[in-house]
Amino acid sequence: MLLAFILLIIFASMFLGTHSLCLDFTVKPQSRPGESWCEVQGSVDKTAFLQYDSESNKIKPLGHLGREVNATKTWTQLTEMLRELGKELRTILLDINLEQKMARGHLTLQAKMSCQLEGNNDLGSFWNFSIDGQPSLCFNVMPMEWTVINTRARGIKEKWENDRELTERLRKVSMGDCNHWLRELLKHWKEMPTVPSSNMSSDQHWDEDKKLGLHATNFLHLCVWGAILTRD
Repeated sequence: MLLAFILLIIFASMFLGTHSLCLDFTVKPQSRPGESWCEVQGSVDKTAFLQYDSESNKIKPLGHLGREVNATKTWTQLTEMLRELGKELRTILLDINLEQKMARGHLTLQAKMSCQLEGNNDLGSFWNFSIDGQPSLCFNVMPMEWTVINTRARGIKEKWENDRELTERLRKVSMGDCNHWLRELLKHWKEMPTVPSSNMSSDQHWDEDKKLGLHATNFLHLCVWGAILTRD
């Protein structure tokens, strides 16, 4: 069921001009002086536009879109949310480490929040969680459905699934805030000037090549997640 839904979204992105906002969190329970315990990268349609780290406690704009939205209300809201959500994810990670009692060291948590729009239509919102780089859980927000990717995460899934405050927080951020921010960012995205190919810098050519490879990347992601979700 979940695989079919992901397939629908990916095909929609290929043929219907879907736009997406993704926020990738990497969280550590502890950090050395001068190191960040939380790092975030944000992207619209696979193009990075912001970077955040807990050490500086600041968001760095990336590319043209980042510079365009740097002084907007949306940027301020994103800054506040990244700080708060980073702290919440760290608390979750500390809880996981306490339960797992890992002798080999502390775990890291990677959390990817994504939402997608086609026109004014919400196509879906997801949270994908990886523990120590291993895909572990997927939260499909619209049906409020948790899927176990790694069987070792079954206990975590049951705990999170029964935590109404956590699931409601994840739902609100991904379906409410994320979609609102994406709509606001797209206003600037559509206003970005088009640069003739002959005048493009090497970096701009590289960005265009990335966009051309988007469909291939989406198809590869489909194959990988399909294999994970349908295995025993």
